Amino acid sequence: MHWLYRFSPTEWGFVWLFLGGYALYFARTFWLARQLNTSAQAIIPKFFLRTIYLALLLISLLGPSFGQADQDVTTSGRDIYLLLDISRSMDATDVPPSRLERAKFDMQQLTDTLAANRFGLILFSTEAFVLSPLTADHDALNRFVRDARTTLTPRPGTNICAAIDLARQKLLADPSTRKSARAIVLFSDGEDLATCNRAVLAQLRAYDIPLITVGIGSESGSPIRRGTDFVRDEAGQIVRSRLNRNFLRNLARDGRGQYVEGMPTTPYVHELTGIIRTLRGRTIDQRRVAVTTNKYHYFLLVALFLIIGDVLIAVRTFRL
Repeated sequence: MHWLYRFSPTEWGFVWLFLGGYALYFARTFWLARQLNTSAQAIIPKFFLRTIYLALLLISLLGPSFGQADQDVTTSGRDIYLLLDISRSMDATDVPPSRLERAKFDMQQLTDTLAANRFGLILFSTEAFVLSPLTADHDALNRFVRDARTTLTPRPGTNICAAIDLARQKLLADPSTRKSARAIVLFSDGEDLATCNRAVLAQLRAYDIPLITVGIGSESGSPIRRGTDFVRDEAGQIVRSRLNRNFLRNLARDGRGQYVEGMPTTPYVHELTGIIRTLRGRTIDQRRVAVTTNKYHYFLLVALFLIIGDVLIAVRTFRL
């Protein structure tokens, strides 16, 4: 038999509390029996009954596992390019600490959760460039993600479509991805005035490469700090950057993917992980293993049956 948990001080505390309480109960009951010149032997069977179901409850808490069963374990992998917007608007703080920092943190959560997948990283603002090709080394990829910042590109602006086109080219040109499930995941606030080439999105659909867009930001928006001041328009007014949800949603629809709202108050990374896991990936490992299962419920059911019997069966403590 194997145990899921070890006997800890908590379990010992229950045991000593039970024994100490019963010792006081015995002492008081037998003292009263002597005063009444009678017998209190009837409480002893109850003590053994309660000791048995306490032991059964403790055993069930420890998670006993026994018996073996064969189980097929399959590990599947996918090839995914992560596209990260590093334009100046990603410095907005409507999503704390900033849109970019939030996106970077969530991307690392995503790669840590999907450990069997290969990821590549593309950064973009006015231009797009590959910072990391597809790799299974998630630690190295996360180092690149942590180093991403909006000052890496000298010119302001955003060209989301260029990043999508670059990811498409890399996925189609790499022969190692041809038998894999492929996807593109875009993290951006959607502030892009350009129109994507329909041919690029058509190729994504033709090659079954879904485009999943993650909107980072809020509708209320936030000004963008530049030094000690804020970014201003030609009229000198402070520019307020807002999430362009419709643009990202339309991109996901045209790319046969899904749009996910990247708000910090919602567990959207779990939703995003679930979407990616629905993609049928290549099998990278398959084996048959023998596993033991937790049989705590057997002991728990017997303990509950004895507890019910303890409640229903009345015992006369003193015989007068």
